[in-house]
Amino acid sequence: MNIALIAHDKKKDTLVNFAVAYKHIFEKATLYATGTTGLRIMEATGMTINRFLSGPLGGDQQIGALIAEDRMDLVLFFRDPLAAQPHEPDILALLRLCDVHDIPVATNIATAEILVKALERGDFAWREVK
Repeated sequence: MNIALIAHDKKKDTLVNFAVAYKHIFEKATLYATGTTGLRIMEATGMTINRFLSGPLGGDQQIGALIAEDRMDLVLFFRDPLAAQPHEPDILALLRLCDVHDIPVATNIATAEILVKALERGDFAWREVK
């Protein structure tokens, strides 16, 4: 299971805490993240994270490439809906790729929790069918 972890600046603490809370699930997966987010999760959990560039420098697009190649199974992207992002087109492109390739994506902690609990139950077995 390949999982991408992305968070805007004001949501990084939330995603780090989420990763700590669900470490027992995440440590069974291969994790990918954008720059600072990945570093912070690694420092807090000790888990190995495959890190890309920061989002504004192309990290969102690097994760998008994995989605386009059918090499990503789940995306957790904790977005800040109250702040304008200078790389908004990249964010929308990433979300569009998730829709095109049927990749489950959570943009907030409530949806992320539902998806991670489904992952824990084994509800993502359909991803193996492709």
